[in-house]
Amino acid sequence: MLLGNVTFNVMLESFGLYTIAGLMIVVGLAIFEVTTPYSNWREIQKGNIAVALATGGKIVGLANIFRVVESHHDQTMDVLVGGSFGFVLLLVTYWLFDFLTPSLKVNEEIGKGNIAVGLMAFLLSIGVSLVVGAALVR
Repeated sequence: MLLGNVTFNVMLESFGLYTIAGLMIVVGLAIFEVTTPYSNWREIQKGNIAVALATGGKIVGLANIFRVVESHHDQTMDVLVGGSFGFVLLLVTYWLFDFLTPSLKVNEEIGKGNIAVGLMAFLLSIGVSLVVGAALVR
């Protein structure tokens, strides 16, 4: 069945890739949840903008990595492996951000609602995802 330039098979494949990326983002957020001393979702519910920024950056960063990997790879396994590797790099970068700024307790400041630190975490996630995404499709 043809719907313009988009066939049913293309839509089905797109739905599959969407599902894979969505599940991997959920798994990634669950892993990030256990690595922070606060509950991301409880803090967001309380209106903590810093946590919302940091969490949003992780979501957009992960989504960007999967977007790039999916747009350059046809095999599902390539998408899973590349996206997972990108996620690990994003996670390591977040830990490095905390480790390399010993005078700034990143997680503590974000948990306290420090919007400046939350914004830096957001931008770091986006920036790293741009670099990692480009590196994964070379």
